[in-house]
Amino acid sequence: MRIIDLAFKDIVQILRDWKSALFLVIMPVIFTLFFGFVFNPSTSGANESDPRLPIGLVNLDPGSSISGSLVSLLEKSDVIRPIILGAEDADQISEMVAEGELAAAIQVPDGYGVATRLDRPASLQVIADQNSPAGRTAVTAVETITNRLLGAVESAHISVEAYRDRVGFTDEAARQSYFDEAFQEAVSAWSKPSLTVLTQKATGEATSGDTDMEINGFTQSSAGMIVQFAIFGLITSAMILVLERKTGVLQRLLTTPIKRTEVIGGHILGMFLVVFAQEVILVTLGQFLFGVNYLRQPLAVLLMMVALALWAVSLGLLIGVIAKKEDQVIVLCLISMFVFAAMGGAWFPLEVSGKAFSAIGHLLPSAWAMDGFQNIVQRGLDFNSVLLPAAVVLAYALAFFGLALWRFKFER
Repeated sequence: MRIIDLAFKDIVQILRDWKSALFLVIMPVIFTLFFGFVFNPSTSGANESDPRLPIGLVNLDPGSSISGSLVSLLEKSDVIRPIILGAEDADQISEMVAEGELAAAIQVPDGYGVATRLDRPASLQVIADQNSPAGRTAVTAVETITNRLLGAVESAHISVEAYRDRVGFTDEAARQSYFDEAFQEAVSAWSKPSLTVLTQKATGEATSGDTDMEINGFTQSSAGMIVQFAIFGLITSAMILVLERKTGVLQRLLTTPIKRTEVIGGHILGMFLVVFAQEVILVTLGQFLFGVNYLRQPLAVLLMMVALALWAVSLGLLIGVIAKKEDQVIVLCLISMFVFAAMGGAWFPLEVSGKAFSAIGHLLPSAWAMDGFQNIVQRGLDFNSVLLPAAVVLAYALAFFGLALWRFKFER
């Protein structure tokens, strides 16, 4: 109860200041609108209306129906956009991936379709930078599509065997024709998965909703401002800690039955509730005002919100511990906000910044937080896609929290 009482005291103290509404709600909304219009294809003048990750595709087995079906499945992907290249480009695709022109590249070898049909070893050549979020996402999408193709081949084989045992084939040509028909039906089934349709109806989403969501410039700005202002909004919380230490309030608390751990826990809980409430407001506005589809994976978004709030709280506690004056709190919060937001991809997608900048950005927890949110609202991935980003952000939170406790002092 003492921890809750201290947290409640901090929250009341924050809400009494009119500037809290400015930091927690008004400024994030203004910045979300600004960056949303900047990244909106309809207002930015961008020629590219397809938000999917570009991947190069060299098909050296064009005469095979199986290889052709693979190309068709790749083209229907919601995550990747294949760019058909000629055989003469096969030697250049590695360089195109390295330079960031393509998120990944695929080469379908000659004889891939025949080998796959006969259950012989056959593999695609996939080139990608596994250190890049775009590269990892593209590889995951290719693996998913390849598994669908192999599943369709296996389904066709099972159907052929069942028909042969029940009716039989007059000759090899009839068997081959039956296999091709069964295979195409299995491939077509992936284009209209009944489970996906039922899920969309249960959440009240239109079939075209995801497409509208992906081309919405606010998918970048909404998530980016959630990450940015989770840091900036800590100014008031960290200020309370500095003032209490400066005025001797923390020392006087030790003369009461309250424990040191309860004092720290109360401030942490207060900070967490402030940041999480801000996230809830911004996610709600993003969902219903800016058209960002956070509710397509609510549990994944909730996990990222909790992880981000815990990291921001640990950073806020560290700032409150290091700063000795109120103006130092403001300076440290501003520096943290600019560094983590700019380098972490909150202002612009790291995918467009180049390989080196993206690698440097992912040394920061803010970049992983952006990956987690955008895996859901922009790349259309599932719950598992946020596990790694959330784990990295929580690891940073634990490290910052440990450092803050090490430096924590109750005196001035």
